[in-house]
Amino acid sequence: MRVGITGHRGLGEDVAERVRALLAVAVAEYAPAELVGVSCVADGPDSWFAEAVLDHGGRIEVVVSASEYRDSLPDGHHPTYDRLVGQAAAVHTTGMTASDPQAYMAGSEILVDLVDELLAVWDGRPARGYGGTADVVAHARRQATAVRILWPAGASR
Repeated sequence: MRVGITGHRGLGEDVAERVRALLAVAVAEYAPAELVGVSCVADGPDSWFAEAVLDHGGRIEVVVSASEYRDSLPDGHHPTYDRLVGQAAAVHTTGMTASDPQAYMAGSEILVDLVDELLAVWDGRPARGYGGTADVVAHARRQATAVRILWPAGASR
């Protein structure tokens, strides 16, 4: 089973803790030997999901939206990003250079095309900018990719 992730970054600590728990439960539903998690490994849900897949015994693949993507992430996330990219069974790229909304959406479109199901850490609200979680969910639905929303009850971002 190939499962992708999209989700909001910059969650508060309480929401983040609850999202990590939801991701762990979701990942545990898949047989480890058959699980391939696909992620852009940004800080937040993308990386938490990739780590949960690896902890569960699955494999990960990484989508790099732009050659400048790593530099656009918080400096403190670079070691996690590097470790997860290094553990990836495959790395997919868009061929784009600038880390911008168009590249983020292009990367997410590749991710959706690679998976059977998309987990979305999404509050159900519109995207704050092009390429946001809502846009990725809408794209997946247009592609008839199964989408499972994971959002803690009563949480806000």
